[in-house]
Amino acid sequence: MIEQPQALPLLVDACPSFRQSWENHLQEFGNDVQYIPAGHLADHLLALHRAGREEVFGPLAAAIERPLIEGSSWVKEFATVGVLESIQNVWGNAGADLHVLTQNLGPEGRRQWELLIDFWSDASGNPVGD
Repeated sequence: MIEQPQALPLLVDACPSFRQSWENHLQEFGNDVQYIPAGHLADHLLALHRAGREEVFGPLAAAIERPLIEGSSWVKEFATVGVLESIQNVWGNAGADLHVLTQNLGPEGRRQWELLIDFWSDASGNPVGD
């Protein structure tokens, strides 16, 4: 079972260009606070997308799938709310094409992605608050 200390390092292994940012975070906050760097990872992925460096998206999607299937309840929630929801927020607010990432998600990643969209939408499909 994947536990909290292993969650973000799995993603960093799949996206080596994020390693320096992760190491800076570890020096400042340790490995207990993982939601903040998950948001930074979403920003980093957007920067990679804008630079045309999308080769990491397949391996990263596989790395997201593992915690969703093999993780503790905390890790599953982190992969969904910390990682996937951060990507939805950052990329959505930037007007980026989310399909670039979602096409790589595995079955559980896609399921969680859609559950997040449903959660933030009312029955008419409009985002909550509209």
